[in-house]
Amino acid sequence: MSDQHSFETLAIHAGQDPDPLTGAVVPPIYQVSTYKQDGVGGLRGGYEYSRSANPTRTALEENLAALEGGARGLAFASGLAAEDCLLRTLLAPGDHVVIPNDAYGGTFRLFAKVVARWGVEWSVADTSDPAAVRAAIRPQTKAIWVETPSNPLLGITDIAALAGIAHEAGVKLVVDNTFASPYLQQPLALGADVVVHSTTKYMGGHSDVVGGALVTADAGLAEELAFHQNAMGAIAGPFDSWLTLRGIKTLAVRMDRHSANAERIAELLVAHPKVTQVFYPGLPGHALHEVAAKQMRAFGGMVSFRVEGGEEAAVELCNRTELFTLGESLGGVESLIEHPGRMTHASVAGSALEVPADLVRLSVGIESADDLIADLTQALG
Repeated sequence: MSDQHSFETLAIHAGQDPDPLTGAVVPPIYQVSTYKQDGVGGLRGGYEYSRSANPTRTALEENLAALEGGARGLAFASGLAAEDCLLRTLLAPGDHVVIPNDAYGGTFRLFAKVVARWGVEWSVADTSDPAAVRAAIRPQTKAIWVETPSNPLLGITDIAALAGIAHEAGVKLVVDNTFASPYLQQPLALGADVVVHSTTKYMGGHSDVVGGALVTADAGLAEELAFHQNAMGAIAGPFDSWLTLRGIKTLAVRMDRHSANAERIAELLVAHPKVTQVFYPGLPGHALHEVAAKQMRAFGGMVSFRVEGGEEAAVELCNRTELFTLGESLGGVESLIEHPGRMTHASVAGSALEVPADLVRLSVGIESADDLIADLTQALG
């Protein structure tokens, strides 16, 4: 596909030419482990063993690269598998990473409980403040890790500003683009070196698949990542790849609806007397609203807020909704509600990343906005 095509067209067609044998317009699920060779080393299309490459996964990886504007995409069994592969590729014992003070609990756990055990150091900085990030860089720093919007406080990082700081110091800038998706934001175009996704979320979009991805514009780094992907083996299976491709086809229209619904819900929450604070980058009162508007097409479907009455009131609210399903994860067509302190971010309790106990996080789906507003209104009492 030409990179001159629009995002919506690339989402449907990139990496997905009709099958040359049958004309099938959807890539087949190549549920196969090994491939016949035409003589020793005579590979058909480069396929020998599905850990190394699989045609269905290739279609997904080519599609991911096109959507993020990268040289290569790599698909993994989960978002954390993608992160693990990236860290093992970029880092060695004695190296240092700057991580955000508002990060996904699983990412923090990977740094604090896994990566630290093999001699990699990390420190926390407010990535919304370029000066704070610059101050956190050490001679041993090899990467700056960013989530924007962040999970769960919807913090915003100026990607272009941090890319300048990172490259000035000879450091890689990694951007977790899960909350925005490539439809709303393209970090590589803003100077990032690597984009990370949990494709479980908006890319898959239907709460029926777990996966992860890395995309980079650096062909040399892409080869290193591909080596580690094969050597470590946490690849996306063919059926999971196919499900993710199916979800991506409707990514643009879904993200438009997620964003529109979330904007209305954020406005409701700002005006509600039992809500003490709302976190949504689409609100003019958000500290970095203008940065978000500059680097995002729209503001996404995630909204977090704090409630009067503390932790117990927040937990009770989560139990009172009817359309908002109490559950972890996000980015599906259905709306979800959760209590980060006891659920997705329990692993950061007692750390510099601990989230407020009265915080509630919403993944706003694509149902009727009026119905979702009515549900939250009754739950808030």
